[in-house]
Amino acid sequence: MTGGGPLPSGARATTRKGTMTKERILRTAAELFARNGYHATGLSELGDAVGLGRGALYYHIGSKENLLYELSVRHVQEMVDYGEKLFSSPLGAEERFRRLSRKLMRVIADNLPELTVFFREINSFSGERHQRMVELRERFENLWLQVISHGEAEGLFLHGDALTVKAVLGMHNYSYLWIDPEGSLTPEEVADRFCDILLHGLIKQG
Repeated sequence: MTGGGPLPSGARATTRKGTMTKERILRTAAELFARNGYHATGLSELGDAVGLGRGALYYHIGSKENLLYELSVRHVQEMVDYGEKLFSSPLGAEERFRRLSRKLMRVIADNLPELTVFFREINSFSGERHQRMVELRERFENLWLQVISHGEAEGLFLHGDALTVKAVLGMHNYSYLWIDPEGSLTPEEVADRFCDILLHGLIKQG
């Protein structure tokens, strides 16, 4: 039995190559699913796009639903991790609100095919994968609820309930339909505009 030392250089190269292939499959699948739809995209089409036969493709992805899960879950988990870390900081409710908004818009813009697929296909999962995705989504919504509820408790926000969270996330999440990652406004600038509207309204004061 071998020890726990570093892998030989050949094994490391093989591992890196496998990781790069998996990432290329995930990215290509996201682009195909976003453009054509998850159910309308066959594995043969994906295999042709990445230059792999069916056997090699299954070696890397396991199954089509597993592929959908992997390309969807990572960015939702990223947002949950960021939000939970944000709560360990001594920031006020408005700054947490703005940072969470900026992070969400950046993640959507930087991973538009993946987030497009996630928003469209969350109900395509079955069994444990569906439960996991629903739980992650609920954790993320709860982070927003905590931010807004804390703002209400501080006397800063008017409302801190689930309906407010749905309204806030509706504004952010549906940006996947129109946001241009190369547009005149950065994702953070879009987020700041959202926050100004949400926190201060449209009526010009004074």
